[in-house]
Amino acid sequence: MLTFTLGPLTLALNHLLLLGALAIASLVGWRVARRGGQNPESALFNLFLLGLLCARLGFVAQYWPMYRGDPLQIIDIRDGGFQGYTGLLGIVLGALWQGWRQPGLRRPLGWGLCSGALFWVLASLASHLYNQGTQLPALTLRSAEDRPVALAEFRGRALVINIWATWCPPCRREMPILQAAQHEFPGVTFLFVNQGETPQTVTTFLATTGLNLSHVLFDGSGQLSRQVGSMALPTTLFYNADGMLIGSHLGELSRASLHHALAPLADAQPPATVLQGK
Repeated sequence: MLTFTLGPLTLALNHLLLLGALAIASLVGWRVARRGGQNPESALFNLFLLGLLCARLGFVAQYWPMYRGDPLQIIDIRDGGFQGYTGLLGIVLGALWQGWRQPGLRRPLGWGLCSGALFWVLASLASHLYNQGTQLPALTLRSAEDRPVALAEFRGRALVINIWATWCPPCRREMPILQAAQHEFPGVTFLFVNQGETPQTVTTFLATTGLNLSHVLFDGSGQLSRQVGSMALPTTLFYNADGMLIGSHLGELSRASLHHALAPLADAQPPATVLQGK
């Protein structure tokens, strides 16, 4: 499962786990503070924001050549570009600073952070073990010519599956990046699986936008989304040459977040000139 859906609201599972960790940290910190000390709720929330900021800055620093030409992309966090270790470092340093300035916070804040971190680590590990290694779904979709195409035909090479629709604004915005990646990563097959639309609608969209996508398939009933456990658009899935899921991305991709997601695929590394943004 990649998303959690409650009515009209859809959340990525990793985002839900982060919010759950914050809630548990706040609850534990509050209970410890009742026995002596300051309530760490506001401090924990501030540390949460600090961690997000540091994680974002760490990601931007790692892929700075891709942000240099358009600095406004730095604040566009819809691409999900965060570096975990820099976020963790920011939280640790912030907690040490808070504990040094306010001794009454030390015990509640420490217990809150440890409990929240333990929940996040265990829940993330369980999610990772559940999703990683998931096989490429045994589905047969349709081409624009109404020819049946089995996903199994794409085994043997690294595979990126983008689940999208023409009416989805984030899908439309990320399409030029995915189109360019088809040439930047020649060792990877990019597959675009449209959800619930007719070939005529998609062909018209591609013609009017000037996009040239290599492999476009049609999933009229949304069976791929159901099988991979994500009802959010866009969803991008990353499979190795053996057809095993090694990563996923929910929401709009930027050039930097796409390069980051493709990093585990050893044969997907683009030439150095591409990585340097030349």
